[in-house]
Amino acid sequence: MPGDKTDRSWTELFDGILHHLLAESMRFYEDRLISLAVFGSVGRGAMRLDSDIDVLIVADPLPKGRLRRVGEFSTVESRMEGILKDARNSGIQTTLSPVFKTPAELGLGSPLLLDMVEDARILYDRGDFFKDELSRLRQRLSRLGARRIWKGNAWYWDLKPDYKCGEEFPI
Repeated sequence: MPGDKTDRSWTELFDGILHHLLAESMRFYEDRLISLAVFGSVGRGAMRLDSDIDVLIVADPLPKGRLRRVGEFSTVESRMEGILKDARNSGIQTTLSPVFKTPAELGLGSPLLLDMVEDARILYDRGDFFKDELSRLRQRLSRLGARRIWKGNAWYWDLKPDYKCGEEFPI
């Protein structure tokens, strides 16, 4: 359960991984890196030993297409092999699950941002770019009266509780 010694040691190990992930991402992307944030269970601090690390990388420019972006990120993953191996030796069976966006792509919006609006842990954010994006989304959700509703270990969003059939609304 959260708060016991085992969870604190897991948290410290995950924090070490995140520290290295940030350092290697900054080293690789250099001035192209705009923001780096973790989300999902690691972002919420509710990770398990086998939780993957969901990470958003906002950089500019990025190669066109997901496969090229993943291929480029493989350099960061290669540099992370040692720390991930050490984590495995400590019982943490994690992997990196990156999502790549340019600032322009992030500005178009994405349902993925709903997962981050309350749970993202921002590790790097030049000029508060991502913080400001999340703040704007929170404001829009607040104006709509949107609510995140938990059911067991999952949630869904009621984006507009007073929705009328056929009504269109921007998020």
